[in-house]
Amino acid sequence: MTHSLANTLIVMPAFNEEAVIGDVIREVYQKLPGVACLVVSDGSSDDTAKIARDAGAFVAELPFNLGVGGAMRVGFKYAVHNGYRAAVQIDADGQHNPDSVPDLLAGLTDADIVIGARFAGKGNYTVSGPRKWAMKFLSAVLSHTAQTKLTDTTSGLKANGPRALELFAETYPAEYLGDTIEALVIAGKSGLTIRQVPAEMRPRAGGTPSHAPFKSAVYLGRAMMALVVAYLRPKPNTHFSS
Repeated sequence: MTHSLANTLIVMPAFNEEAVIGDVIREVYQKLPGVACLVVSDGSSDDTAKIARDAGAFVAELPFNLGVGGAMRVGFKYAVHNGYRAAVQIDADGQHNPDSVPDLLAGLTDADIVIGARFAGKGNYTVSGPRKWAMKFLSAVLSHTAQTKLTDTTSGLKANGPRALELFAETYPAEYLGDTIEALVIAGKSGLTIRQVPAEMRPRAGGTPSHAPFKSAVYLGRAMMALVVAYLRPKPNTHFSS
């Protein structure tokens, strides 16, 4: 099935991104004519929601911070209830280039989920230390679950087709790293097809990255815990309508 921009929803989780959210939305609309954009203001205490509306996005405001997983589940529910056939997650900090979206949508022709992979031959994005070790281990394990080679299982740039929307509207995990690691395990257990396409990441337009050694070590421990929890949980009881 062909997924056009007209039946695609861009879902943008945002927490206190007033400095950049307007420019990110305007770039989405400029580069992806016809697409709809939903900003999920995840308990923001600044003007994120107002600026997003002024830039032309639909806005859902959460009363407190749920994290990316909780915000994305809101986005999936919105997509299902409003008849969209695809939803693409794009970060609100400007790291994800909207130019990647057509390739992601093209990949949905024979897949349910398409990941924009940072380590698949495009761009110069690098990580090191514990974070790199965790990513390599996670990719090896989740490639087995997905029955295809995945090099970037923690990427937040993803396109989701109709069956993924239906599944994630009810089961998308809200825990830390659940939106990446556990979501892929849930999809694999449910028989969804997962693919990846190369995608180039850009420097953040705002905010501060967390690459300090201590934070990287914490990331490694949390990633391993998220993986264990994901495989221990039972398969969702989902019957797809499409």
